[in-house]
Amino acid sequence: MLLCNACSHELMIMTLSANEKPHKNIFETILARRSVRAYAPNELDRNTIQKLLEAAVRAPTAMHEEPWAFIVVQNRQVLKQLSDRAKPLFIERLHRTHHTNVHAIDTFSNPDFNIFHNAGTLIVICAKPSGHFVEADCWLAAENLMLAACAIGLGSCVIGSSVEALNTPEAKAELNIPAEFDAVAPIIVGVPSGETAATSRKKPLILAWKQ
Repeated sequence: MLLCNACSHELMIMTLSANEKPHKNIFETILARRSVRAYAPNELDRNTIQKLLEAAVRAPTAMHEEPWAFIVVQNRQVLKQLSDRAKPLFIERLHRTHHTNVHAIDTFSNPDFNIFHNAGTLIVICAKPSGHFVEADCWLAAENLMLAACAIGLGSCVIGSSVEALNTPEAKAELNIPAEFDAVAPIIVGVPSGETAATSRKKPLILAWKQ
């Protein structure tokens, strides 16, 4: 079954195993998506990740520039090192921007806390900061990737607290991110460990509806 009923067959037909549940339609997928912060130890294979990237690059893109590029990290030691590097930088940012969230500061101060929630795969969407809509394009690609992951039974979560660390010269060198690229959207992906409860959402705030 296609990921989106309105999409042509050339987008993708995702199959992970013979026992996989049928794909949701796009609206069901949107409603089912969660920010998953608990993962099973299962490793994702290259074919699955490639299909998620195929979904990402079908996102809308201003002037058809397709500015995105991707880094995939599946080395758990590297992920742990990135987490340890990111936590103090994130705490510094909280203080710098006068965010006094004591719970967040306590959490990120815990040496055992892993900002990647023990997921085995981190996908970083990168781009050259060369246009007004580059970051928007990357976030549209991120949403495509996360919806595709949800449709095939995987969990995902944006890890914004890692952006500053990912953009340090040291991290760029370690991850082979070219100096002229910036890390924009870091997303963990994996097999969820248990269910993630739905969160409530406010009703759409409609400022005007002119007919």
